Amino acid sequence: MTAFVTVGTTQFDVLIQTLLSDEALALLATQGYEKLVLQIGRGDDPPAINNPPLAIDWFRFKTSLHKDMADASLIISHAGAGSVLEGMRLRARMVVVVNDALMDNHQQELAQELHSQDHLLATTPAKLIDALQTLPQRNVQFRPFPEPNMEAFPRFLAAHLGLK
Repeated sequence: MTAFVTVGTTQFDVLIQTLLSDEALALLATQGYEKLVLQIGRGDDPPAINNPPLAIDWFRFKTSLHKDMADASLIISHAGAGSVLEGMRLRARMVVVVNDALMDNHQQELAQELHSQDHLLATTPAKLIDALQTLPQRNVQFRPFPEPNMEAFPRFLAAHLGLK
């Protein structure tokens, strides 16, 4: 199993550092993860880990993260709307980590709302390890995000503009 981590286009070093801690790596390995893939964005290079309990790969950016996300058994993501929605469209098991160091944090509102609707598990870097420990007890899959209705807006627009 693979755990995939994304920070998007920004820097979220505290998330990466938390996941590279001995405690987090041991926990992921105990839960059956064999590989941790980190998309680190503009963050600092991760430190070399001696004898990690699972394989660790990292990169900064790719044109698309779709394959990495689709191949993962678990996605640990920053709370940016694009990454969150892409993971949810894949019906992925997701832990969304809110960067609580940001001012005017609209990402927290999105993450908390989707958490309250059981689409994902929202947390902060300080509580991430505790959140990961609860995953095995969450036997129930997260509620899938509804499929988009691609006809709704064109139909609405046509009706209001008098088009047929």
